[in-house]
Amino acid sequence: MKSFRIALWVAVVALAGVLVWLTMEVTRSKQNLAEGAFGVPFQLVAQNGQPITEKAFQEKPTALFFGFTHCPEVCPTTLFELNGWMHEVDPDGTRLNGFFVSVDPERDSPELLGQYISNVTDRVKGISGPPEKVAEMIKGFKVYAKKVPVDEKNPNGDYTMDHTASVFLLDKGGRFAGTIAYGENTDVAKTKLKNLIKG
Repeated sequence: MKSFRIALWVAVVALAGVLVWLTMEVTRSKQNLAEGAFGVPFQLVAQNGQPITEKAFQEKPTALFFGFTHCPEVCPTTLFELNGWMHEVDPDGTRLNGFFVSVDPERDSPELLGQYISNVTDRVKGISGPPEKVAEMIKGFKVYAKKVPVDEKNPNGDYTMDHTASVFLLDKGGRFAGTIAYGENTDVAKTKLKNLIKG
């Protein structure tokens, strides 16, 4: 019985040590996320054909969205709403950046992406590039994107893409500052952007 109690106390002490370690690791991860730029370094292509890197997300507060030009509803709706919000909270367009990264670079060349976006907004710039480099960037930014093949539910003869629908908000240093969900209340979304600008 005595040896059982000793073993039990050893197990309790060991478990407490593991819990302390886990707490410290979670705290450290949160601090790193808060202190460092969100995502990973990348080298892709802007809609004007020029190279673009993660530094573009660190010049000023940024609204960042992932989508694709063949998107039937979420992407055009988000672009339209984001355009309106950005014009309202930043009328002269000097305090807030907007970027749209294609999750479908096989079909979305930088030029095509630029044409698509410019039909909706002058406040958001497109980013695409080689599929393997885009895939690395998407993974590094912890974005969900998956090709959905042609099947009976998709009779138009082409694939579509499932993807994260939220707008990521990054502060001036490129640090994660929150999200705007798809379908977010307009006043809430604008408040989030205003707070992002204020820093």
